[in-house]
Amino acid sequence: MTVPAAEARVAFAADPPRVGEGPLTWGQRLMWRASSLMGESRSFLNCPWVLPVYGRRDLAAVLDALRVLLERHESLRTTFAQAADGPVQRVAATGELAVALTGPEPGERALQAAERVAADLARVPFDPAGELPLRCAVVRNDGRPKALALAFSHLAVDYQALSLLAAEWKALLRGEKLPPPAWQPADQVELERSPAFLARSERSIAYWRGVLEEAPLEVFDHAPGEPEDPRFVEVGMESVTLAAAAAELAGRWTVSTASVLLAACASVLATVSGRERAVMQLVHSNRRDPRTRSLVATVGQDALFVLDLREPDFAALCRAAHRGALTAYRNACYDPFAMRDMREEVGRRRGREPDLDAFFNDRRGSGGWPNLPAVAPPSRTYVRDAWPGVRFKAFFTVGTAPDTGQLSLIVDTAYLGRETARGMLLDVESLLVRALAG
Repeated sequence: MTVPAAEARVAFAADPPRVGEGPLTWGQRLMWRASSLMGESRSFLNCPWVLPVYGRRDLAAVLDALRVLLERHESLRTTFAQAADGPVQRVAATGELAVALTGPEPGERALQAAERVAADLARVPFDPAGELPLRCAVVRNDGRPKALALAFSHLAVDYQALSLLAAEWKALLRGEKLPPPAWQPADQVELERSPAFLARSERSIAYWRGVLEEAPLEVFDHAPGEPEDPRFVEVGMESVTLAAAAAELAGRWTVSTASVLLAACASVLATVSGRERAVMQLVHSNRRDPRTRSLVATVGQDALFVLDLREPDFAALCRAAHRGALTAYRNACYDPFAMRDMREEVGRRRGREPDLDAFFNDRRGSGGWPNLPAVAPPSRTYVRDAWPGVRFKAFFTVGTAPDTGQLSLIVDTAYLGRETARGMLLDVESLLVRALAG
């Protein structure tokens, strides 16, 4: 981790000073369970983020804007602990955040430095009980702040929340006065206790039960082989061609770019898994309720997606993926503890739980790529080690870059070797290009 040359302190004091201890929201419960299962590899769940410093703002103005964000959003002042009756969240009204002051390395631009520092900050697991759920550094050049490098615990935020923070950050640096937040995690907890939300949870769990009763017990139709070293790797691709083709096809067929990419990923996964029906978990922002759309907290939950791959052509497959994703999203609002109990019950009846270790996660907030170049450079692929302890069989992720299509795949090389995974990403790109030409 980069050693800061200096450090500042940001003291916060919320008004009104709501403090106390309470249960977790459903989104927080999901992240609590995931981080508990992943142990030291839970750093995979950390969220690196960069906020540019707009205009000629001095350090005092930047730190004051950070203070306002801390005071506005209870999730940024919350710690989490295991109590006798289950996990609890504890909101602090006052406190202090240490902020490292650093600068670019030789030949490095300030935003590049901020991305590097944010990644460094995110590599270390958070201590949920003893540490605020964010770490921060100010990147300065010639003494002037250029960017804020941050790492957040996924217990505190999801990527939709980060987009909300980015919009507020920009407004604060313009000197705007923001209205008080309309919704906090404690409000979400009460909403999820309401009869309407408990009924939604029951409907969602019933939908999952129906899928799990018939889903294959294994992701792949082939037995594991000798794994590579390291066993779990991430294979990535950056492709303007992929993004441009997905955008064109989405417009042509009146579906989302996420549905186009999901259909393509499910299709290439089916080729290697030996299945005619894809069953995947989708990471879903879960903000259909208007009250949650301005909430800076973790709301997202996993959705269960089913796609029959025997459609006549790729256009029909994308439309079916779009309908299937909407069905999955409608049934992605549930109490994770009740969901766990149901899955264990199904597992007892079937001998064990069906393996759902195939994922698709679209991290983009807008669903597009606003800064694609007019001429596409050659696509590039890369391979890097997955986080220690991260054990996914197949996990597709669409990245957030606005100027290129980022698609990565974390694989268990006992099932999918790194070259097979690289070929799968290139096959996604080829599938979209062929559909565009056809």
